[in-house]
Amino acid sequence: MLRRHVLLGAGVLALPGLARAQGTARPLRIVVPFVPGGAIDLIGRLLAERLPAHLSGQTAVVDNRAGAGGMLGAENVARSTPDGTTLGVIGVSALCAFPTLYDRIPYEPQRDFTPVTQITSGVQLCVVNAETARRNGWTDFSAMMRWARANPGGLRGGSSGAGTTSHLLISALGAMGGAEVTHVPYRGGAPALQDMLTGTVDMMFDVPTILLPHVAEGRLRALAVSSADEFPLIPGVPGMRNFRDVGLGDLDVTTWNALMAPKDTPAEIVQRQFAAITAVAREHAFVERFRQMGFLPTTSESPAALSELIRRDTPIWRRLVEISGARLTV
Repeated sequence: MLRRHVLLGAGVLALPGLARAQGTARPLRIVVPFVPGGAIDLIGRLLAERLPAHLSGQTAVVDNRAGAGGMLGAENVARSTPDGTTLGVIGVSALCAFPTLYDRIPYEPQRDFTPVTQITSGVQLCVVNAETARRNGWTDFSAMMRWARANPGGLRGGSSGAGTTSHLLISALGAMGGAEVTHVPYRGGAPALQDMLTGTVDMMFDVPTILLPHVAEGRLRALAVSSADEFPLIPGVPGMRNFRDVGLGDLDVTTWNALMAPKDTPAEIVQRQFAAITAVAREHAFVERFRQMGFLPTTSESPAALSELIRRDTPIWRRLVEISGARLTV
């Protein structure tokens, strides 16, 4: 696979040899497991721009290793030398869902990485086509679910692809809410959104960033977020705890990304990186840019706390995968 480096301003170098020639430490390689231009790539770029100031001038480079929904990038981190020169921006799916979703994966999440810190938290937003909602009387999320129970297969849910978080959540609606929901998978969130806007599909879960502009225009209606409680960046949209009447009060799905190092990375290196990332996450410009993307900058209390988060969330995602019935092959 083509290796791509993204240069991020004067403080970011793509060539380790150049860094050594200048007498500085080897650059920190931040592995982003998706193509350039997306939200996760931007997280890596923002970190690479700001971390050198907190790492004694160690430069940084973003290395995009896209493929298999983030699996290839995660594998690259797991197999890298544990010398403090590699960090990966790894999502909750790759750490907590993939072991159940795929027939096999090339790493073991709780064995092959050294956790450093969580960096984002977020939710998926449930929206419906506004005209469809008006026509069917979907005044809120519970009304939509009651309609789906009364009209088996009539509610068409568009997802960004088989096995994605949006697919898992759509399947959970059917399994936990006692409704037969027709899943319509797409090759990404953008084409699913286009069919949402035309009414080809009725409902979808996806990242708030791409949905909220259409909610503001009145073309989509926001009904719920995937977390148990309201998400601070989307005030007024209820969380799942409010929908016990339709069987979904126990659903609580929060998405997040974390910085992971290769296994056996020395503790002193991990602690230094943890402190640097935490300092960056407190910077006003960093916080505001994250909020614009629909993320809350969220750091762990310690690397050990991130390990506990992975252990705690794995059963939640395992259950979602099992409910969905999805099973993918690498």
